[in-house]
Amino acid sequence: MNMINRLLSHDLPRSRWLALGLAIVVLGLAGAPFLFEGSRALNVAAKVCVFVVLVASYDLLLGYTGIVSFAHTMFFGIGAYGVAIASTRFGEGIWAVLAGTAIALALSLVLALVIGLFSLRVRAIFYAMITLAVAAAFQTLASQLSEVTGGEDGLTFRNPEWLSPSFEPFESPILGVTVDGKLICYYLLFALAVVLFLALLRIVNSPFGRVLQAIRENDFRAEAIGFRTVAYRTLSNVLAAGFATLAGAMLALWLRYTGPETTLSFEIMLDVLLIVVIGGMGTLYGAVVGAAIFLLAQGYLQELLKLAHDALAAVPAMPALATELVSPDRWLLWLGLGFVLCVYHFPSGIVGRLRARRTR
Repeated sequence: MNMINRLLSHDLPRSRWLALGLAIVVLGLAGAPFLFEGSRALNVAAKVCVFVVLVASYDLLLGYTGIVSFAHTMFFGIGAYGVAIASTRFGEGIWAVLAGTAIALALSLVLALVIGLFSLRVRAIFYAMITLAVAAAFQTLASQLSEVTGGEDGLTFRNPEWLSPSFEPFESPILGVTVDGKLICYYLLFALAVVLFLALLRIVNSPFGRVLQAIRENDFRAEAIGFRTVAYRTLSNVLAAGFATLAGAMLALWLRYTGPETTLSFEIMLDVLLIVVIGGMGTLYGAVVGAAIFLLAQGYLQELLKLAHDALAAVPAMPALATELVSPDRWLLWLGLGFVLCVYHFPSGIVGRLRARRTR
């Protein structure tokens, strides 16, 4: 128990139901290739690993520092494009992936530092507008520099041989599952997600993280007692950008493709915001719970509605309106309605509600 406590930086779930939910998510991700059949389930599990890192890094900004930024997907895209461009220019191989990630990380850190130093002195709403403009400009730039980024079509590349689906180190399956490069790539993403999430937990539970929370609660008071709030906010922005860049590199490795729609679109930014609010701001654990719920709903809600539609259609007395409402084409309507109800009943997020219930 002491080892787990140290591993989680003394930030335990503090709720039995939350601990159970986190255990289900982690064990489900760890055993996804063996528990669920088909490539679709593995694809959803891989995206959960990526979004846990991306959303947790944004929670460092929004939940712990109180910074509203719309440029987070820009750093996410820089990481993905770094791996893609390096793999297409330097050739396939692990060194190309590492070089692309390092270059993208350096670029993201410099951009985040510049944006933070020149923009974080203004009010929150103005900073949000500045980051929105920067993100939109970067997305336009990525779409127009077709010789470098592939333009609207994006870049398709090959992973290192041991991460490609054709690589099969064992002749016979293990527990009924064929071990290939795709499976190795998935467990690499899972391991990276665990390490990066634990690193973020350590950051927010350090003295630096406590100062960020003090700035979020009352930046004037934090400034008055001697903390340089702009410096702390800028460093928080830089750290969040670095983790988002690594999440983008993870997604590029999994998809073996990078394009404006997969990493730089504003829809991804809205998804991240929604997951943070649903999971619970300022908790980090909300990133795990929220990402799992959101991506499972996004991936399987349409199929569930199809089953409900077919079942209702077989009932003779069922009104046509009821059958039409559960049509698979209405999945976005039900997804939005479900999240509105979730936000209404859990204003502090799922994690915040479970912890408050435990406290009472």
